[in-house]
Amino acid sequence: MKLSIIIPAYNEAKTLKRVIETVRAVDPGIALEKEIIVVNDGSADATREIIDQMSGITAIHLEKNLGKGAAIKKGFERSTGDFVIIQDSDLEYDPHDYGALLRPVIEHGADVVFGTRFRGEYHRVLYFWHYMGNVFLTLLSNMFTNLNLSDMEVGYKVFSKSVVQTITPKLKSKRFGIEPELTARVAHGGWAIYEVPIHYAGRTYAEGKKIGWRDGIKAIFSIIYFNIFDR
Repeated sequence: MKLSIIIPAYNEAKTLKRVIETVRAVDPGIALEKEIIVVNDGSADATREIIDQMSGITAIHLEKNLGKGAAIKKGFERSTGDFVIIQDSDLEYDPHDYGALLRPVIEHGADVVFGTRFRGEYHRVLYFWHYMGNVFLTLLSNMFTNLNLSDMEVGYKVFSKSVVQTITPKLKSKRFGIEPELTARVAHGGWAIYEVPIHYAGRTYAEGKKIGWRDGIKAIFSIIYFNIFDR
């Protein structure tokens, strides 16, 4: 079996090499081949140079910054694995959780697995209003999708190959709206969805966190649009 790991990166020169090395080294406890696909989303720092220095990865360079959603779609299009996982390049998510994320796929035939930062594992204590925003967006998304997720906005999502092949041509979100769009696509596709607790070490804005309140507003519109007007 093969696991494709999509790593979108925008100005992540400080952490990207460590993330790739950790992904390479981690043992998920399941015999599989890893395909690491790094998508440089038009970075203005040394991200491109770091990617080009790394061996054993598939590199995709976007000349302009198109956004996380566009980078994920490019990675999906290139992936060849039986399963695909999205790995952020900022060290907020721990690749040592791969085994837990893949277990529902291997043992229970799950088509999609969401991580959750809010159940069962440690997380870094940071912003109250970010947490409340996540709670609100997850609740709103659940109302439209009829799912009972606890963390719709989580970065860790695993998809089977058949799910990726079905949803990739439909993906339209260029930026952070990709999370509610992915959730809507898999919910309305009728696939078996599981949720697994993960570890989370969130960053502060001083450490490079990029998502802000404007993205939260856009996420509301994405939830409504992809659940009602573009299914």
